[in-house]
Order: sequence, then structure tokens, then C-alpha cells
Amino acid sequence: MFSDDDREAARRLLADFAIRKLKIATAESCTGGLVAALLTEIPGSSATLERGFVTYSNEAKSEMLGVPPELIAAHGAVSEPVARAMAEGALTASRADVAVSITGVAGPDGGTEAKPVGLVHFAAARRGRPSVHVEKRFGDPGRREIRLHSVATALELLRRMLD
Repeated sequence: MFSDDDREAARRLLADFAIRKLKIATAESCTGGLVAALLTEIPGSSATLERGFVTYSNEAKSEMLGVPPELIAAHGAVSEPVARAMAEGALTASRADVAVSITGVAGPDGGTEAKPVGLVHFAAARRGRPSVHVEKRFGDPGRREIRLHSVATALELLRRMLD
């Protein structure tokens, strides 16, 4: 599923985190664990990847990451506030230094006019710093492509957290 370029990006990211002795946690919804899967393709990733949460349901987001149900009710699971809460919750529920979260509409169903297929919200949190949010609208190139684009965006966001 992952290309050689994907693996090389993951290898470089893990190496840069390892040099700084920083650990990563992932909080994934629409990607279903693909970010953690890509990172674990790299030998030695256990030195950097602390844990991954697959929180596909709203209940899982609340139970595993502490996302308030009222936040989900007010904004929907695919939203900036929920993405931020997922990343911050992954830090709280782990021993990681940096966490990335992904929540979106991968399709082919589930899109609305306000939240179309291809809308994905990302957040990253680093201990002692404010969380960062990114919104992407990938269009509808298909479920697989939206998920793979989301993995690449998550890696880019993790890289930003090194600065």
C-alpha cells in the first residue's frame, strides 16, 4: 500500500524524532491506523512510536482520548475542535511528546454539503506548546487516495512539530 517515497519520508521523520529523543502518538479516525502502520514499516520505529489510537467511533474518541461528547455533538467529529481535542487527548493518554490526529470523511458515503467527501481535519500537539490545526479538502479521488493523502499530511504536520 505504501510507496518507497512514503517509507523514506517515514524513515527520515523517525530519525529526526529519535535524534531529539521525542516520542510520537497517533490518534486516527478515517485513516484507521495507517499512519502508525507506515511508521512501523520502518525497522527500529519502536524507539520513537510510543502508541497509536484508532478511534473510529465517536465513543472511542471520548473513551480513549477524552474528547467531550458535547464537543462532538456541537461541532461534529469532523471538525477543528475535535481534531485538536484528539491530539491533546492522545498526549494525555500516552507517554509521547508529540501527537497527531486525523478525522475526516473518506467516502464514498458520509459527505454533506458542509462536510464533503475529502474534508479532513488534522491536529498536532506537543507537550508545553499550543496545538496546531490543518484542514485539507482533497476532493473525491476515492477512499484509498484520501486516506493516503491524509497519511502524507500527518507526516508533514509531525515534521512541523520538530521546530
